[in-house]
Amino acid sequence: MGLDQSYLKDSVWKPNLFKGKVVFVTGGAGTICRVQTEAMVLLGANAAIIGRNKEKTDQAAIEIGQLRKDAKVISCSNIDVRKVESLVEAVDKTIKQLGRIDYVIAGAAGNFLADFNHLSTNAFKSVVDIDLLGSFNTAKATFNELRKNKGAIIFISATLHYYGVPFQIHVGAAKAGVDALSNALAVELGPLGIRSNVIAPGLIDETEGMKRLVTQDRDQVIKRLPLQRIATTRDVADATVYLFSDAGSYISGTVQVVDGASWHMGALKTDQYPVLIKAKNEEQVTKL
Repeated sequence: MGLDQSYLKDSVWKPNLFKGKVVFVTGGAGTICRVQTEAMVLLGANAAIIGRNKEKTDQAAIEIGQLRKDAKVISCSNIDVRKVESLVEAVDKTIKQLGRIDYVIAGAAGNFLADFNHLSTNAFKSVVDIDLLGSFNTAKATFNELRKNKGAIIFISATLHYYGVPFQIHVGAAKAGVDALSNALAVELGPLGIRSNVIAPGLIDETEGMKRLVTQDRDQVIKRLPLQRIATTRDVADATVYLFSDAGSYISGTVQVVDGASWHMGALKTDQYPVLIKAKNEEQVTKL
């Protein structure tokens, strides 16, 4: 569920917190990154929405732009984060139309369920290219603007690599790389005034990941969560606002987990493990 004007009334953040600033968001038309962008725009920022799907990206930019009277939200569609030159085009368009880039959210990602025996090399590479290489390319393409404006970047990761999660080998490996990338950038770019952090969402309600990865009854899932509720996209948005705001001005090189301590409980119990995994790995497949 997205944000609206009520966010300004019941959030802890002051209006116009990001007035005059610009946020550049890959995956901005997706569920989580869209709400992150909505929060930034409601709090005064202008935004560039970057995505591959033209219709979806254009529509998201239009709708987010309606959240604030004077908002400027542009669509940079047909952009492939796996190709740095494609992202450079998006950066050039953003600077031309919005004048600058202060904040970057690297959120473009790919995911699907696949056990190792059925996961081909190409499928593994595809996710790594989108999630990890795409994150590197996003940082690379926006670097000059971040350096000029002493900006900040947030990479969207996950908690899947904190423990073994079946059917998510490709994503876990890619997101582990994203965490390492952010940590190194925080150290290398810190002297330039650039901050780099990671947000690692857990189960987020009303997302594609929630639909695909959770097979149990919803009430049973909630009972196993420490805070006794499933996170919302707003929880991620608020973490984003904190890290980009002056309140987070000395926060860099961190991984902000937004899952209510759930990952400490280990992988959620699923009826797919271990019976289904054993059966799948015994099949004579081993995709290459």
